[in-house]
Amino acid sequence: MQARGPLMIEHRLIERMLALVKKSLEQIEATKQVDSSFIDTVVDFIRMYADRTHHGKEEDILFAELADKKMSDYDLKVMNELVEEHAMARKTTQELVDANSQYRAGKKSALGVIAAKLKVLADFYPQHIDKEDRVFFPATRKYFSDHEDLLILKAFWDFDRKMIHEKYRSVVQNMGG
Repeated sequence: MQARGPLMIEHRLIERMLALVKKSLEQIEATKQVDSSFIDTVVDFIRMYADRTHHGKEEDILFAELADKKMSDYDLKVMNELVEEHAMARKTTQELVDANSQYRAGKKSALGVIAAKLKVLADFYPQHIDKEDRVFFPATRKYFSDHEDLLILKAFWDFDRKMIHEKYRSVVQNMGG
């Protein structure tokens, strides 16, 4: 398996979550209400899986390795766009958290913000994923030898093994322990 393989597999799970988000948007439109617990689950998924785990591997490992390579101007431009897109997704997710908190506190106008932020994420990720799967990953494979690619793949696996511990340390800490 090439290093991009796990990233592309992760994209498929992100797409499955996006399908649930799109279904939720239809329900919000029909009922004019939202299940705040569902939003919590979506946020947790985006923060821990899509961002911390998936984007973490991209930024902390793949992009860091690429930074040491003589990349074409175009490939470098695309990589920088991807980093900016990751930051936009983080910001949008935080805005979703804030709106969900307001909605829970009884501010019904926050429902429109929740729907808008869910729509931004649902519209953003398919294009972002397509850019990575069809453009960036294939184009940047040429910068690595087979050995380097295997080392990146191993670094991805090591990164993943640490994530479960990071998540639950955070859970206990947030609960005051």
